[in-house]
Amino acid sequence: MKKIDEDIRTGSFCQVYLLYGEENYLKKQYRNKLRNALIGEDAGALQTGDSMNYNAFEGRDIDPHALIDLAETLPFFADRRVILVESSGFFRSACEPLAEYLPQCAPTTHFLFVEDEVDKRSKMYKAVQKAGCVVEFSKQKEELLTRWILTRLKKEGKKITPSVMTLFLDKTGTDMGNIDRELEKLLSYTMDKDVIEAADVQAIVTEQTTNRIFEMVNAIAEHRQKKALNLYYDLLNVREEPLDILSLIIRQFRILLSIRDMMGKGIDQKTMAAKAGIPEFAVKRNMGQAKGFSMEKIREALSEGAELEEAVKTGRMADRMAVEIFLLRYSC
Repeated sequence: MKKIDEDIRTGSFCQVYLLYGEENYLKKQYRNKLRNALIGEDAGALQTGDSMNYNAFEGRDIDPHALIDLAETLPFFADRRVILVESSGFFRSACEPLAEYLPQCAPTTHFLFVEDEVDKRSKMYKAVQKAGCVVEFSKQKEELLTRWILTRLKKEGKKITPSVMTLFLDKTGTDMGNIDRELEKLLSYTMDKDVIEAADVQAIVTEQTTNRIFEMVNAIAEHRQKKALNLYYDLLNVREEPLDILSLIIRQFRILLSIRDMMGKGIDQKTMAAKAGIPEFAVKRNMGQAKGFSMEKIREALSEGAELEEAVKTGRMADRMAVEIFLLRYSC
C-alpha cells in the first residue's frame, strides 16, 4: 500500500499493478485511488462514461487477445491508456498470451488487475511481479482496525472505551467494509452524544452470522438445547442456508480444537490468534468456550459434522435435518 501511495504522490507509475486479497474494502479504496491517479484529468469523465482512454473489464470470459490489441492502441490526446481488469481468474489459470505480453507492454498503457485470489506459481503472477507491482490486501489486525475506528470517531467528536470497542468489533468482525457500514449506523444513532456506550452498540450494530454460530456452540457446551435450536431457527428465518450454518459450526469446532491444544501447551494469546486464524481480541472468549469441551468431544463433533455434511452433499439427508441432528446430539 505504501508503494501505491508513493507512486501516486510522485506521479511515477508502474506499467502493471496487481491488487489482490480478502480485504475488499481496502482493495476497492486503493483501486479507485490508483485508477483516478492514472487517468489524471480525465478521471471526472468516469461518471459519464466519456473517457476514451480508460477501459474496464470484469469476469472470467475476458479475451486476453482483445486486451492485448487494446493495449497496443495509442491513447487519444492523453499520456496514458488505462485498462482495469477485475475478477478475471487469469492468476489462477494459464493465460500465456497476456503473461508473455506484459513484460513488453506498450509504454503508454497501464494495466490494473484486481483479484480475490491468486496462484503465486502462475505465469501471470510472475509476469506482474517482474514487470510491475503486486500488493496483497489481507485482513487487518485488531490494532490497526482500532486506530482506524478511533480516527473516524475523533473526526466526529466522539469517544469510546476499550471495552465498548471490543464489543463493537465482536459484533462486526474484522471486515472493514462491514465495520464501515456499522460505524455509519452507530454515528447516526449517537448523533447527540459525545461518548458511545455499550447500550448504543447493542441497540444498533448488527451481529454477524459467525457471532450467532459462536452463541450456538456456547449453548451446546452449556447443554441448553432449546437455545441452540432457537438460534438455528433464527438464522433460517434470515435466509441462511442450513449447509452454510453446518460448515460454520464445524469451523468453530476446528478453532476450538486448535485453541484447546495450544492452551495445554501454554502458548501465548497472540500466537494462538495467528495459528487459529482469529482476531487477537477473540482469543479469550474462544478459550472460555474451549474449556466447555474435552478434546475427545471436540474431535467427535468434528467427525460427526463432517459425516453429516457429506450425507447432505450426496443427497442422503435433508440439509435442515442434518443440522438439527447435530444440535440435538451435542447439546443434550
